[in-house]
Amino acid sequence: MFHALNWFVVFSLLALWSLAAWAFHAIGVWTITNTGALAGGAGAIESLRLPEWLAPWLPPELALAFTSMLSAFMPAVEAVLNQAPALAGGLSVAVWAVWGIGSILLVVLGFVVTGIIAVLRRRASVPAVPARGPTAMG
Repeated sequence: MFHALNWFVVFSLLALWSLAAWAFHAIGVWTITNTGALAGGAGAIESLRLPEWLAPWLPPELALAFTSMLSAFMPAVEAVLNQAPALAGGLSVAVWAVWGIGSILLVVLGFVVTGIIAVLRRRASVPAVPARGPTAMG
């Protein structure tokens, strides 16, 4: 029963790992294909503002700091956006390579736990032998 439970957990973790890799890949590809929305440069980045519902809760100095921080990071963001299409091909390879390594590690973990369960079962099934000390001959 413990073996079945072990492999159920391993396959469940493998399914979650695969779902996470697929979701990360899908979000990454979507982000790369939609970089054109922000590729407009200064106009698109400067149009980013704090949400209206948040403005009454923040001091004006913090809102000004947010705006100045965005304008300071604008050259770095533009450089990344210019390189994004070149990174698209490597994203698929990187995501699925990490997925493969993680999957192999999960399956190896399943075999290790199976071995541990087998060893513990053997120890539990072997009856304890009383220790024999030297007997005194009389």
